[in-house]
Amino acid sequence: MLKSFVCRLAIATFAVGLAAPALAATQLTGAGSTFDTPFFSKAFYDYSQAQKDVTVNYGSIGSGGGIEQFTAKTVDFGATDVPMNGDEVKRAGGVVLQVPVALGGEAITYNLPSLVKGGLHLTREDIANIYLGKITNWNDAQLKKDNPGADLPNLAIVPVNRSDGSGTTYIFTDFLSNVSAEFKSKVGTGKSVQWPAAASVGGKGNEGVAGAVKQTPGAIGYVELAYALENKMTQAMVQNKAGKYSLCTLEHVKVAAATKPEVSSTNFSIVDTAAADAWPISGYSWVVVYQNPTDKARAKVTKDLLTWLVTKGQPIAGSLNYVPLPENVQQAALATLAKISL
Repeated sequence: MLKSFVCRLAIATFAVGLAAPALAATQLTGAGSTFDTPFFSKAFYDYSQAQKDVTVNYGSIGSGGGIEQFTAKTVDFGATDVPMNGDEVKRAGGVVLQVPVALGGEAITYNLPSLVKGGLHLTREDIANIYLGKITNWNDAQLKKDNPGADLPNLAIVPVNRSDGSGTTYIFTDFLSNVSAEFKSKVGTGKSVQWPAAASVGGKGNEGVAGAVKQTPGAIGYVELAYALENKMTQAMVQNKAGKYSLCTLEHVKVAAATKPEVSSTNFSIVDTAAADAWPISGYSWVVVYQNPTDKARAKVTKDLLTWLVTKGQPIAGSLNYVPLPENVQQAALATLAKISL
């Protein structure tokens, strides 16, 4: 309850100084993705200021938890960084509508005792081998080869991963499975996986991974870009499929999204695309609702909120280090929301 309340008002690093809205006639509840939390915190607050009769309590508990609460019908909507699959939809009962609401990238962040001259460069294969436990020290010969002239320390690598069911992990493991056949066969793609590196450490939520990386010398982790920037974390330069190194930026995420203009809940992956300037660890986040809700009045308020979120709310996403949904994706989201039976 406390975490939901905090997320409704705002996570401190993203919404300092916002006052709590008064209790409203309708209090919607949602839960799920931590990837979305910076965006949702500000967006839901702004919405409650414009619509005084509505507030939104959002529990930042991870995509897996959001799907569980949605399936249990304890929330008005769930949020997940990977659409529900066929089995999950079947367990939820009824027709589930899946609506794209956010677009972002995952930065590779690290904690070394001194800055790497020119910035740490990691190939796609380097990242896969670190999380496979095949590269275990920062002065590994392969990392030295990829960072000529850099004074890499004799320090153990601590790969940090999500400990909870996470769509952020799904996007990251989807990327690694595209890069490495060994990772695909040994670990695979999923919201929760068995990480093979012996030194792996888990963190709950994007905030947990960010915190673990910041506090652990030698750590490396994957976090949504907004968390990396707001926490002033050091990013690695990652080589994409086209061979180009870059930091995670909104422009590079936008390029990745442009490679798949038509996205749907069954065709959504934009990781590791061949576009020259694409960020290889990019993805959409989704909200899930029922097509035939029992409480039509609450469903109408939820639909109005989500309609605003995927259109007029998108500039807020852009101000918080997400990429506003492309126009065609906004239209697809509206077409999906129009299917809600009221």
